[in-house]
Amino acid sequence: MCEKNKPVAVLLVEDDEIDREAIRRGFKGLHIANPIRVAKDGIEALEVLRGTNGIEKIDEPFLVLLDLNMPRMNGIEFLDEIRSDSDLKTTIVFVLTTSDNEKDRLAAFQHNVAGYMVKGKAGVSFLDALGLLEHYWRIVELPEYNG
Repeated sequence: MCEKNKPVAVLLVEDDEIDREAIRRGFKGLHIANPIRVAKDGIEALEVLRGTNGIEKIDEPFLVLLDLNMPRMNGIEFLDEIRSDSDLKTTIVFVLTTSDNEKDRLAAFQHNVAGYMVKGKAGVSFLDALGLLEHYWRIVELPEYNG
């Protein structure tokens, strides 16, 4: 079992360096100190989640912040993969993307994402979204993991 009050790790799946830094700055500005791991696409994210190809496995508990538009394996393909994996199918995923396309939003929710936030709505709305995440993992009771 994991420690009762262990901080929730964040796996940020984002190919854009500027967006990664903006998210890190947003976390810092909101005094969110949760550990952040970064993957540049869906393939690298799977390696982090599974601990394969010499990549250290992410500590539990964790949640995923997922961009949709990435090279090699995009966000929807990543969601297909984790939802069909018995060890990863219950992973908590929030989409944080530039796409406000209704088709993308519907596809994400069909993969049981916990939320869908559009990065293009920057400024206060973006900080509010990050603050929402912080409140989420403080309030929601995550399961204890055997690991």
